Amino acid sequence: DEELLRCIQATVVQVQGDCEKLSSVMGNLLDDHHQKQKDIEALFQSLEKLEKEKADKEDLELGIGVKADKTALASKVSRAQFDASMERLNEVIQEMLSRMTGQEQGWHEVQQQLSEQINSKLDRLELGPFCEQLEEHWKSILEQLKEKAPPIEADNAAGIKKQLLANFHCMSCDRPLSVLVPGP
Repeated sequence: DEELLRCIQATVVQVQGDCEKLSSVMGNLLDDHHQKQKDIEALFQSLEKLEKEKADKEDLELGIGVKADKTALASKVSRAQFDASMERLNEVIQEMLSRMTGQEQGWHEVQQQLSEQINSKLDRLELGPFCEQLEEHWKSILEQLKEKAPPIEADNAAGIKKQLLANFHCMSCDRPLSVLVPGP
């Protein structure tokens, strides 16, 4: 009997331990269930909020299109580079303006020199009699050349009709040959 009693006590202790374990597991399961229930309620609330405030697909695509592309951003010029380039451009423009001013002064000097030289040259009224005098002198020189030049008698014919006879001798026997020779 004692043994049976010990066996029953051991079984009761074991059952009590199992009950405690089961109650502990049951408590954990209840806690998990409550946590999951809260999570589900939070998800439902988020879903309701999303349905109320959901993003329109077109608005989303427009927003994505507006975002800066990394390659486009890389091709942009920084403010420092822009300022440096503008400063260099300004220097070049100032240099060109100073050169143009110097050239303009040079052009005015050349224009003044040309005006002075033109004023010192013959005017058109003096040029007419001078040209007539040159033409008369030229005519007199041509007449003098005609008078001094001997008359040249030239045969102005384009060809002759008479064929010339030439006396030739044979190379081997030295006999005279009569051969017609064309034109002069």
